Amino acid sequence: MNDMAMPTEASEGQEVSDLTEKTSQAFRESEWKLRHITLAGLSWPSALDAHDNTPIIMLHGWLDNSLTFVKLAPELAHFGPVYALDFAGHGHSGHRPEGQSYLLMDYVADLAELVERYFQETPDGRVNLVGHSLGGIVGALYAAAFPERIRSLTMIDSLGALSRPVKETIPQLRKAIKKRIAGSGKQVVYPDITTAAKAREGGLSPLSPEAAVTLIPRNMKPQGDGFVWQTDPRLRHPSPLMMTEEQVLASLAAIETRVLFVRADHGLLSYRKDLDERAEAIANLQIAKVPGGHHCHLDGETGPVVTAIRQFLENE
Repeated sequence: MNDMAMPTEASEGQEVSDLTEKTSQAFRESEWKLRHITLAGLSWPSALDAHDNTPIIMLHGWLDNSLTFVKLAPELAHFGPVYALDFAGHGHSGHRPEGQSYLLMDYVADLAELVERYFQETPDGRVNLVGHSLGGIVGALYAAAFPERIRSLTMIDSLGALSRPVKETIPQLRKAIKKRIAGSGKQVVYPDITTAAKAREGGLSPLSPEAAVTLIPRNMKPQGDGFVWQTDPRLRHPSPLMMTEEQVLASLAAIETRVLFVRADHGLLSYRKDLDERAEAIANLQIAKVPGGHHCHLDGETGPVVTAIRQFLENE
């Protein structure tokens, strides 16, 4: 396999949690140059007793970064080398050019180019994908479009793209364009990373203080006497076009590979009552119910998630 473009020792500064400091020697910074953007991420070498050395590519959630897998990735190195990406606009990866949006399908295209450029020389030409939230959505679409390149897909608190009824197509388009014209506004400057992490603890997917201070430093950059978000503010802009539920079901039905859906007891999908049809659309689906919230792979007791994914990969 091609080298992952000059990995270097990872260091996120003194603000990073003890967890990250303890595991920093286990991973390295990696960089992948694509035609129109450079993606960054973290890599973990395969264990000496690796199962079959099939690469595992890990895809994070919206507004997160590759450090979301700092607990899970080392536990999966038994199966092969592990590569956690920073999506475009996130972490240390490049941003889209001015005038472009962060479209869901562009993430899928980035992943496709990454696999074709850097993961051709795998044992059987395929990779294992592990995606959380947005990463699971991107992984599912890629698996549907390129079944010959995927050995297995794991989705953590994720089961297909967000959808909107057809009648909302034009209102959604209008909202997206108006936001694009208005712009993102002035960035908040935080006095230190700990304060920024504290702000991240709340929100749609709350994090514990430990998890927040583990994840956040990679999304920050110094500015003046403080820190601002390094993530592209356009990531928060509405999407101009979203899939309908019919399209989501069709994309899930097109997945040929083995799939594991890790469903968190208190995750973002835990209260949804409309997932049965999505689950039934996937021909070869296994479901593992685990304790925890949306970040069940990072926050709190992650053992059940590790066990579920390891058992899934072992039982091919």
